[in-house]
Amino acid sequence: TKDTDILAAFRVTPQPGVPPEEAGAAVAAESSTGTWTTVWTDGLTSLDRYKGRCYRIERVVGEKDQYIAYVAYPLDLFEEGSVTNMFTSIVGNVFGFKALRALRLEDL
Repeated sequence: TKDTDILAAFRVTPQPGVPPEEAGAAVAAESSTGTWTTVWTDGLTSLDRYKGRCYRIERVVGEKDQYIAYVAYPLDLFEEGSVTNMFTSIVGNVFGFKALRALRLEDL
């Protein structure tokens, strides 16, 4: 992570058969630059610069199939001075993600 990254912790319960690392990476992608369809602007920007990265996964002690996925988002991903933009990006449509049985933002 970088000093300027926005850090988030998600409690993740993957669907059966989905490894926790894959679930964490999917949350990071879907809540930053990922999308389910091809977008014409994808070729105009280096998505690597803006994508969220899952940098750690920890099992939740005492809970079956629950993990904390730690995600770092580059500050440049968000509109300067807009908390609304940041929350919309991070907690937007990721909560209906099919790879997960449950997802909760624990810390930001």
